[in-house]
Amino acid sequence: MTTTLDRDTVTTTTPKPWLAHYPACVPKSLTYARLPAWNLLRETAERFPDRVACHYYEEQLTYAELETRAKRFAAKLGELGVRPGDRVGLLLPNVPEYLIALNGIWKVGGIAVAISPLMVATEISDLLASTDCRVIVALDMLTAPLTQSENQPEHLILTTLANRLPWYQRFGYQLVKAKRTGWRTPNDDITRHDFADCVAEGNSTEFETHLEFSPDDPAYILPTGGTTGDPKAVVLSHRNLVANATQLHHWAGGRVAKDTLLAVLPFFHSYGLTTCALGGTVMAATLVMFHRFSARHVLKLITRHQPSVFPTVPAMLVALNEQLRKSPIYFRNLQHVISGGAPLPLDVAEEFVGYTGATVVEGYGLSEASPVTHTGPLDRTNRPGTIGLPLPDTDARIVDAETGTIDLPPNTVGELIVRGPQVMLEYWNNPLETATVLRDGWLFTGDLAVCDEDGFFRIVDRKKDLIITSGFNVYPTDVEHVLRECPGVADVAIIGVKDPKRGEAVKALIVPDKKSAFDHHVFEAFCKKQLGKHKRPRIVEVIEGDLPRNFLGKVIRRTLREQPAELTTH
Repeated sequence: MTTTLDRDTVTTTTPKPWLAHYPACVPKSLTYARLPAWNLLRETAERFPDRVACHYYEEQLTYAELETRAKRFAAKLGELGVRPGDRVGLLLPNVPEYLIALNGIWKVGGIAVAISPLMVATEISDLLASTDCRVIVALDMLTAPLTQSENQPEHLILTTLANRLPWYQRFGYQLVKAKRTGWRTPNDDITRHDFADCVAEGNSTEFETHLEFSPDDPAYILPTGGTTGDPKAVVLSHRNLVANATQLHHWAGGRVAKDTLLAVLPFFHSYGLTTCALGGTVMAATLVMFHRFSARHVLKLITRHQPSVFPTVPAMLVALNEQLRKSPIYFRNLQHVISGGAPLPLDVAEEFVGYTGATVVEGYGLSEASPVTHTGPLDRTNRPGTIGLPLPDTDARIVDAETGTIDLPPNTVGELIVRGPQVMLEYWNNPLETATVLRDGWLFTGDLAVCDEDGFFRIVDRKKDLIITSGFNVYPTDVEHVLRECPGVADVAIIGVKDPKRGEAVKALIVPDKKSAFDHHVFEAFCKKQLGKHKRPRIVEVIEGDLPRNFLGKVIRRTLREQPAELTTH
């Protein structure tokens, strides 16, 4: 790596066949600012002060207003005793306060800790204890797990949605909040502050002007299952976040102050943080925000704001397709749809393209890589069924899954490992796990993949989800893709279960189609025709309801493996 005073230029020697397939507008290598992540907002505010940064309900803030409020919030954090390196928690959905607080934390030299609204009290307690988080910014509706936690913060800075809602929804909001958090003032030692007061006119000391800074300073701590499924916390540096936002900006053509971005992916996840909050800031895009995904509400937002860019997950596209079948709307500007978080079914993508005319591509990433490492080209040369190409300055290899030391030839399944400026610093206070996944600068993703001769990658499955039956490898995703075409099957998950003869047996958990009854004989005949013998499910379970999925729509196979089985064996 060669370094200048304020920029990093990344140089690598790994063969990169994918470069020949980059869109003409995408540079093969980039220069990255050696500046803190809050500088993304400051720079955009200086260049485009009057451009609208975000819409939320009827509220809108310009980039200049966002920057000013971030400075005021940094000053308030300084008053509360937050010093460089201190951790400050964020327990917020996608609201303007998230952008303000995030940049304010960074401006005072703090490290933001993402607290998911999906976490329970014990998980939050463990996270606060491990990070020594004394100040938390939270939505008033979400504070119950905090007050129930054994490890509580000293200061709680609260915001609300009530003042943004239509008048007829405000009482309902207050009622639900009271049911969740209690009717009375909590009896605890937490000092509470109103977020609006923290950003009101007053002191806006520019802490950033006199802070010592290194690009490798931690910026964001993100709880994750990690590559092994065990709870960990990823530490992303300022360099990581700035690099990934810069990579995504150039992948989208490098446009500035021209886009409106639909920001409904949660900011508390690295995918939403980088593609929407940070990537949108680099683009000087206008973020159309909402605090939770609702297909009906999102379609109203699209009709009103006509976004041009939509980072999404497959589950969102499925829900939008269902609504669009009933009530099509006019898409005037939508150009780029990048899907991640889970495999994107081809029929889902094609249907959404039919409604919108947009370019829909699949990408790939993981929290340990800020998170994006691959995505499909946006010039309509993407190859459906693949995760596309590595981003600029991102190396990727397929190595043997056993030792991780042997490079495999094209079209051979192995573990995907990646290297680039977006790869994390470490797991928080966990050097053993860090050493397991970071080896000689390479991040071992735990995902099994193939790469073709042109450098297009395809994820086959999670390494831990691989089923080995009678010595044969079975990749659950491949089997699921086939079985979803079987009559009577609405959805399916494939897992391996212990088998004394085969080591593991293939098990199918079937969600039956409501329109047609599931027939075991039809299913068995379909499997014999469409699947090799070692891939056929030997155990079939028909389940009621939906498969367990995380908020990105990915099936949680670990949960299925842990559930007691009521099985029908063939």
